[in-house]
Amino acid sequence: MMIRDIAADVLLGLAAAIVIISSVGLLVMRDVYQKLHFAGPAALVSPAAVTLAVWLHAGNTATTLAAMLALLLVVIAGPFLSHATIRAARIRDTGDWRPGGAGQAPGGGTGRS
Repeated sequence: MMIRDIAADVLLGLAAAIVIISSVGLLVMRDVYQKLHFAGPAALVSPAAVTLAVWLHAGNTATTLAAMLALLLVVIAGPFLSHATIRAARIRDTGDWRPGGAGQAPGGGTGRS
């Protein structure tokens, strides 16, 4: 076994450990706001470790390019999905996503002139 293969295996083990720890955090936390913090490492750090492991194992190939493009998609889409999740949870909890509650624009007004 080459050093690159060992490093790739270590990265894959690290990615799996991060997902397991994040999953335990998701099970333990009480509400969606706390749970979303534990989803972050599994959604970003693990795919980055897997992509690096693919690059170490396969070198500069089409497989590595596909893994890097998938990682790019995760990096770009992750913040939008997190924001949408929190917004949906806030709407479920309060009936509106704005800080003032239903029917109020930020600052306390109704948003109408």
